[in-house]
Amino acid sequence: MRETERRFRPEIQGLRALACVLVVVYHVWLGRISGGVDAFFLISGFLVTGQLHRAASRGKIEYRPMWGRMIKRLFPAALTVLLLIIAVSMVLLPQNRWFQTIKEVVASALYLENWQLAADSTDYFAQHNSASVVQHFWSLSIQGQFYVVWPLLVGLVLLIAKKAGRNVLPLLITALATVFAASLAYSVWLTAVDQPLAYFDSLTRAWEFALGGLLALVLDRVSVPRSARVVFGWAGVAGLVSCGLVLQVGTVFPGYLALWPTLSAAMVILAGDTAFKGGADRFLSSRPLKYLGDLSYALYLWHWPVLVFYLVARDREEVGLRGGAVIIALAFGLAVLTHHLVERPLRASEIGSRTRWGAYRFGVATLAAVLAATGAWQWVSVSQADTYSIAVDDPDHPGALAHTEGFKYWGAADATLVPSFVAVSEDWAGIDPARCDASPRNADLEVCTSQTTGHPTRRIVVTGDSHAGQFLGALLPIAEQRNWEVTSILRGGCPFSTDSDAVPGDQSCIDWNTAVVAEIVTTRPDAVMTIGTRDVRTGVEERVPGGYVAQWRKVDEAGIPVLAVRDNPRFGQSPSACVESRGAEAPECSTARYDLYAAEPPYETLPDLPRNVRFLDFSDYFCTAEVCPPVIGNVLVYLDDNHVSGTYMSTMSAIAEKAITEALGWADDHAEEPPPGG
Repeated sequence: MRETERRFRPEIQGLRALACVLVVVYHVWLGRISGGVDAFFLISGFLVTGQLHRAASRGKIEYRPMWGRMIKRLFPAALTVLLLIIAVSMVLLPQNRWFQTIKEVVASALYLENWQLAADSTDYFAQHNSASVVQHFWSLSIQGQFYVVWPLLVGLVLLIAKKAGRNVLPLLITALATVFAASLAYSVWLTAVDQPLAYFDSLTRAWEFALGGLLALVLDRVSVPRSARVVFGWAGVAGLVSCGLVLQVGTVFPGYLALWPTLSAAMVILAGDTAFKGGADRFLSSRPLKYLGDLSYALYLWHWPVLVFYLVARDREEVGLRGGAVIIALAFGLAVLTHHLVERPLRASEIGSRTRWGAYRFGVATLAAVLAATGAWQWVSVSQADTYSIAVDDPDHPGALAHTEGFKYWGAADATLVPSFVAVSEDWAGIDPARCDASPRNADLEVCTSQTTGHPTRRIVVTGDSHAGQFLGALLPIAEQRNWEVTSILRGGCPFSTDSDAVPGDQSCIDWNTAVVAEIVTTRPDAVMTIGTRDVRTGVEERVPGGYVAQWRKVDEAGIPVLAVRDNPRFGQSPSACVESRGAEAPECSTARYDLYAAEPPYETLPDLPRNVRFLDFSDYFCTAEVCPPVIGNVLVYLDDNHVSGTYMSTMSAIAEKAITEALGWADDHAEEPPPGG
């Protein structure tokens, strides 16, 4: 029997088990990525392409029953796990993580989690208890997208073959080879330019499926001596096991280095049945590994949420040997229950067999259950998200004003903290998105402009990364009072600099900054506001990058003043999450000021600074003389581990107004009177 016609190969089931075990062990104990997911992708490409080729050889691909079987195979376990994740999250997860988790659960249910993580720039590789509970669904999302697109691709090739009167196999090999080459080239390029995005991008992974598909199409035409196949089998196993130990998979994949685990898996498949007692296939075909292969899908689904919930419940960022064993045992037990009580019964059921669209109706019903549960959780979250807005001179919530000279608190002794823990992670300040548009001079620049009454008295551009953008929370109230026009031109992770300081080598950031300078010089605002220092964190010396200074000098040549703001602290944890779990007075929620800020700002000793730069230092409003606390004036200062909440920024408005007007000599400016009836 030819290899492409074989229905079951036990060593592949064992290979799937090995890949899953590696994923679990590396996640739980090593805090690394194993490369096992890449092996999953290749196996899926091998199996699905083989099935589609057999169908194409018969002249017809039955899409409706094929996708119906896919729904019965994938949906029950995945959506069951998501439902239980929702329930446990409402009990264990801190409220400040609810909104983000809700968003990701929906994305996971719709097989779009990889794009959600790409959009959020999630650090998937950090092993700590603030990791997303469902972020492991990124790989399942890519596989789900593959199961939809790949049959359509093969169907298109089949149609072309019929129209041209040609054999489908050569055309299919050509198509998959093209996908492989194009996707691998794109993967190598994007990994070098923006590795976090490349890790989650479906197109950078397509070549891994294509490689498995090419293997399925040519395997029966390759003759390899048994001795060589024995070597291939064990070399593949060794390569797969060692990949995550040798390579920092999480930070270098999925470029050309992802060939390591995929070719390792391909060697195991190429080895096939060696009929040799010492062959890797004998080990992989053993009954325990075959059974573990049956459980691999459910085990993959369960291991990550169990790990994250364990860390949250134990308030830890990593696990030891005993804790890891407990996590794996619990995940294995849940996988066994899920496999025998959910997966197998539903696969064996007549759902989708009695009626043409039964499997699809079943899929919609199960998906609707998850979305309904998510909607209910969202409703609970919104109802608990206090929309409290701090009024001017609010006695209960002075915020940053509590650090002004001579301040005396006269509010309630039991005043609640704002914003609420549910809402704090979403407490971003910004200009109304309806007032944002692409620059007419460069479509890559999103320009947002605040509303003014008549002709603005002053025009300020806020530019750089998110740390510059957060100061909009302080600026916009000033702008409204003084009739300033505030324009934001921002890009996350891209400070206002001639270099890509946040992501070294990011040419797109450098190009964006070049366009920003051109925009500023053309529009000629009265001032530019941006971040002036970097790396206010424990163990790192705060500095002013040379690229910052070079960028300011370009603006100086146009005669435009620059307000360079000393950066706020960055922490190893979210101070607000710490407050929620331990209380505002817990010493571990604060950080010693001297660990973050030097007594003298780094720009004080810089020679030859551009004449147009004015530095603003608000460090005294983020820290006392001794510590940088998580709560000031009954307001949560941070929305995550390094961004200031919009609510706290709004309490800095009067402070920022004084600093800005004095620095620029605008202290005598007055707001323009609105026109009659305006």
